[in-house]
Amino acid sequence: MREPLLEVRGLRVSHGAVQVVHGVDLEVGDGEVLALLGANGAGKTTTLRAVLGHLPVGGGTVRLGGADITRRRAHEIARAGVGLVPEGRRVFRSLTVRENLHMGAYGRGAGRRLRDPGSIAGPLELFPELERLLDRPAGLLSGGEQQMLALGRALMRDPRLLVLDEPSMGLAPKIVQRIYGALADLRERGTTILLAEQNARAALGLADRAVLLRTGTVAAAGTAEELRDDRLVQAAYLGAS
Repeated sequence: MREPLLEVRGLRVSHGAVQVVHGVDLEVGDGEVLALLGANGAGKTTTLRAVLGHLPVGGGTVRLGGADITRRRAHEIARAGVGLVPEGRRVFRSLTVRENLHMGAYGRGAGRRLRDPGSIAGPLELFPELERLLDRPAGLLSGGEQQMLALGRALMRDPRLLVLDEPSMGLAPKIVQRIYGALADLRERGTTILLAEQNARAALGLADRAVLLRTGTVAAAGTAEELRDDRLVQAAYLGAS
């Protein structure tokens, strides 16, 4: 594996008195794509939220580029170079597409201001479909267009690590293919990606490696090819018997 950009060791997370993530280990190498797989309730989103500082870590360590970020606040982790495409997109519905993209550049490191309007060229190159929608309120976009916007907004930070939570959720197969095609383009450019996904087929088609969570523990881990051949993954997520 390439030199780790993100290292998670022994991660434990609780909701109240109930522990829901039990000693999870994972690594994302620089320039690598890691898929975090599992059914609904397996602990994928909780793991991501703890890594990103949105939930308190009950135990273990999280390192980004060798620096310990276990106890850092969410905005500090974002400023350290992490871009998030959240579950459900969470676009600013009353703002235009252009304004949503500009919002993605706020807080991009200490002393950095909003980038100039020309900076949206990168997201528009990845998703030219958004160009004709720049002055449309984001709340009027389709689910697929909102997902493109959420991804473009995250890229406005030029993130060292791009994190996506359930990027295919609620989208038609054709749109899922479009989103994953864009992620493949980013992978070819060297973007480091961590994605949590129930759609194992799509995720394993993109990822270099994968980790399968089951009730908050690691049930399997390995290369994408190894997990595609794993009988547990085949039976539960790929429709094989």
